[in-house]
Amino acid sequence: MYQKLILIGNLGRDPEMRYTPDGKAVTNFSVATSRKYNDKDETTWFTVSVWGKQAESCNQYLTKGSKVLVEGRLRPDANTGAPQVFQKKDGSWGSSYEVFADNVRFLSARGESNPEVSDTVDDDDIPF
Repeated sequence: MYQKLILIGNLGRDPEMRYTPDGKAVTNFSVATSRKYNDKDETTWFTVSVWGKQAESCNQYLTKGSKVLVEGRLRPDANTGAPQVFQKKDGSWGSSYEVFADNVRFLSARGESNPEVSDTVDDDDIPF
């Protein structure tokens, strides 16, 4: 069996990089994807994990608002097999989808971000 997920969206925050105890780089960032239907906007958030040299590149060149294409696989919650469910500050419910990236392509020019997304994304709306 095989699974592949392709996302195109914008970073909700600057990437965060760390190293595992054995020295492997891992970078995490959030990506918002949006679609419009019936005059309504629907935004879905994904937590993306990138490993190795690609993790270092993502940390160096991506910033909040950067547009990316992510290819990878969906990682379900270990306990439930579903997305992680959480309660937002306003009391409503949301879910977080975790993606292990195989490939991240930078779609914004270096140093360029999408001002529409970076100006409208509220840190309180990001689920992680």
